[in-house]
Amino acid sequence: MPRPRKLRFVQGRPIVDAFFPNGVPPWGRQEVVLPIEGLEAIRLNDFQGLDQETAARMMNVSRQTFGRILGEARAIIADALVMGKTLRIEGGNFDMPPRGRGRHRRGRIY
Repeated sequence: MPRPRKLRFVQGRPIVDAFFPNGVPPWGRQEVVLPIEGLEAIRLNDFQGLDQETAARMMNVSRQTFGRILGEARAIIADALVMGKTLRIEGGNFDMPPRGRGRHRRGRIY
């Protein structure tokens, strides 16, 4: 039996939760789902320009796990862009890091 997945830290929920293609491709409307921790990896590495080691520490995962999350997220986004699919951002296995003495806000969604 595999061990349970460790929660990944994300700084917040996405501003928007979906992107839709401008038109409908000839093969019909399809959808792909990007987990919230995948969006966080894209945000930290590609948008903020952090190196993978620093970004991995912020997400509370190893550098190798961060690289895997980032690669999977990029593949999902590329599939949506190239194939004209709807990109929905939801789900995953994440937690928001504590701030001060506040409590964790969990977002475990399967």
